[in-house]
Order: sequence, then C-alpha cells, then structure tokens
Amino acid sequence: MTSLPDRFRAAARGAGATTSDADLDAAANYLVGRWTEPQRHYHDVTHLAAVLDVVDRYAELAPHPDRVRLAAWLHDAVYDPRALGDANERDSAEFAEGLLLSLGAPDEVATEVARLVGLTAGHATAETDPDGELLCDADLAILAADEEKYARYTSAIRREYAHVPDDAFRAARTRVLEALLELPSIYRHPEIRAEWEDRAQANLKKELEELA
Repeated sequence: MTSLPDRFRAAARGAGATTSDADLDAAANYLVGRWTEPQRHYHDVTHLAAVLDVVDRYAELAPHPDRVRLAAWLHDAVYDPRALGDANERDSAEFAEGLLLSLGAPDEVATEVARLVGLTAGHATAETDPDGELLCDADLAILAADEEKYARYTSAIRREYAHVPDDAFRAARTRVLEALLELPSIYRHPEIRAEWEDRAQANLKKELEELA
C-alpha cells in the first residue's frame, strides 16, 4: 500500500511542485501531524485517506486530479471545532496557498488549490467546475455510508463538539443537514450521484428525525 507521504509527493509533483523530495516528504509528514491533532475525532487522518481514495477512484472525472488530491490534503489542514463560521476553511485555503508556493508549485496551482479548499465550506459548486465537484463529492462520501459507519461518523462529530451543549449542538447540526439537503444534489458528478445520492439522502433525513 502506498504511504501517505508517497501519495502527497506524487500529487505535488504531478501538480508541478519543483522542490526536493526531502522537502515534499517533510511537508507531508507535517500535514499528517496536523491531521492527527487531539481535537480531531472525525476530521482526522482516516478521513484524509478516505477522501484521497475517492479522488483516486474517480480521478478520470477531474481535468486536474493532482490539484484535487492536494486540495484533499489541505482542506482540513486547519481544524478547530471552536472556530466560527467558515474560519477553518478560509484559514486552510490561505495555508494551502502558502505551503504550495513554498514547495515550488506554480502560482496558478497554488491559487487554484486554495480555491478548491474554500469550496468545502458549503460544498456548493458550479456545473463548470469538475475539479471542485470531485473534491466536494469525496469530502461528503461519508454521508452515503452504511448504517453502522454513519453512526460512528455522527458519534465522532459529536465528540469534536463536546464543548457545545446538547441543545445548541442539535440546532447547529440541524442547520448543517438542512443546508446539505437544500443543495441541488448532495453529489454533483452523475456517476457518483447515481451510486450514493439515495443512501446519503436517507441518512441525512433519518438523522434530522433523531435530532428533532
């Protein structure tokens, strides 16, 4: 099995990074360290690997799959459950651009990866944005999990927000689920939508009923 640093190095090289392999490995290990921070129960290295696996599986749907892979690596690089609004996504996007520039990625690539990272705040993409669609579809893949895996996911999310009282958490989580259900569809690529949409819709609606 290819290691996470190897996967990062391959994506960075594919996207045009010019720095040394040693620098790329150091960046990958630094990112893995971020993804294993103690406040993470769902948004952890397991989630990172799962998102990368989906991107790899459907890479032919994206014109620039290595940029999508880098965005997967960086989309939760900054993750503080106590942050307000889309602060984590904005900070992750800013961090992504700076990191990629430091690794010798072209300006266009660094800017585009940062844009992709920002999309994960609301998972709303344009039909003319297949790279963004693939990243968002991969990030939301957990919503189409089987009943047991979905229950583990919701439990992990609650642990990340253990500092939030139950009533406030239920209200906030309800708003998140309703916003997802208000999207034109949860998954944007037709191939992915055909495979996962029904299950995801059922999971979200069931969770909303349990939160009521």
